[in-house]
Amino acid sequence: MMQSGRANFGSKLGVILATAGSAVGLGNVWRFPYMAGDHGGAAFILIYICCVFLLGIPCMVSEFIIGRHAAANTARAYRSFSGGTLWGFVGYFGVLTGFLIMGYYVVVSGWCLQYVFASLMGHLHGSPEFFTNYFQTFEKDPFKPVLWTVVFMFLTHYIIMHGVREGIEKASKMLMPTLFVLLLVIVVSSCMLPGAGKGISFLFNPDFSAVNGDVFLGALGQAFYSLSIGMGCLCTYASYFSKQTNLMRSAVQISLIDTMVAILAGLMIFPAAFSVGINPDSGPSLVFITLPNVFQQAFSGVPIVGYIVALAFYGLLALAALTSLISLHEVSTAFIHEEFHTTRKRAALIVTLSSSVIGAVCSLSLGKWDGLQICGRSLFDIFDFFTGQIMLPIGGFLTCLFVGWYLPHKMVHDEFTNWGTLRGKFFHIFIFCIKYICPVCILLIFLHQFGLI
Repeated sequence: MMQSGRANFGSKLGVILATAGSAVGLGNVWRFPYMAGDHGGAAFILIYICCVFLLGIPCMVSEFIIGRHAAANTARAYRSFSGGTLWGFVGYFGVLTGFLIMGYYVVVSGWCLQYVFASLMGHLHGSPEFFTNYFQTFEKDPFKPVLWTVVFMFLTHYIIMHGVREGIEKASKMLMPTLFVLLLVIVVSSCMLPGAGKGISFLFNPDFSAVNGDVFLGALGQAFYSLSIGMGCLCTYASYFSKQTNLMRSAVQISLIDTMVAILAGLMIFPAAFSVGINPDSGPSLVFITLPNVFQQAFSGVPIVGYIVALAFYGLLALAALTSLISLHEVSTAFIHEEFHTTRKRAALIVTLSSSVIGAVCSLSLGKWDGLQICGRSLFDIFDFFTGQIMLPIGGFLTCLFVGWYLPHKMVHDEFTNWGTLRGKFFHIFIFCIKYICPVCILLIFLHQFGLI
């Protein structure tokens, strides 16, 4: 049952914007456009939307049910339902996953701040080779990446320290609208470029000949990771939901916002890239090497516009990273605050300091400490691989089994219908998806990561 006196979000808008902010991140801005472009454009988008509704929303509602009913941090939430069984470890697993993701995610977030600064100072101009050398030199610098990592971590700390309503909710109400405005400004600028129609056509003209098993599994994986499923964020945020929050409606609204941002990101990147004859690729090279060159070439006739667009783009990246990092930080902060009976400020400081250390080591493993490798991978890559391809699928899979097969059917129904105040006409569809469709799909994703199917 809900704990009396526990902090809650103060409004429905706060619930939607804060939880959507958890889902909207760097993956929406660069991974989704790349995946769409590499897997048939509109064909991939249609499959992705189906995956969001069949996989993402049921999994999201499952985490909402666990979090709101327990009104506790993710570890305690699962433990309270487990009855002393091993199911209680699923919550601890989620907290650990979120903490480890934060350790390397903040490094990339710090890169975004560096590029905001570089854009502001007008440093991002030169030949294509200049942008490659600029990023590689910065990445291997022993000081700058670590500095920006720590700055970003303490920026997140400042928000978390002020609590749920005054910190997370207030920041989300400011950050998310700003993110949308910046996104729309860049989309409009990109779509007005000469030859931009080719990029728009590429993104929205279905190429079903490119559809195969990899496309379906890629769409499933993108939906799963994009919605922050399996890392404790959704469960933790749901613990701050009121009893009146419509869980199904909230999940649909959040998924729509997340999908809209991803599609707009495609409209931001592809028209500009095609207008200058550059095909976007994936990873850091897209965001930190290819796109600065694209903006410079696309707006070469009006340099001030290129300057503004580049600054807005990296500001957008930083905001997207911040909204996600806030939710990851809150998972660990709530855990330490409630499990170790310490103050929220002290819990937040412990998380900030420990994550800063991990982030600094991950950053240095790409440069000065590049000899710090495991199985030929840097520590940064190990964190990325282990959390994204192993821990997230396992956590999501176990959550589906936990809600679909272990929790009392009546309790799940009561939460889904807000104790009978809602009709709950989609409940049976939800239960069917969470019992059968979601576990099978997640298992397919997991096996595909290792080439087993």
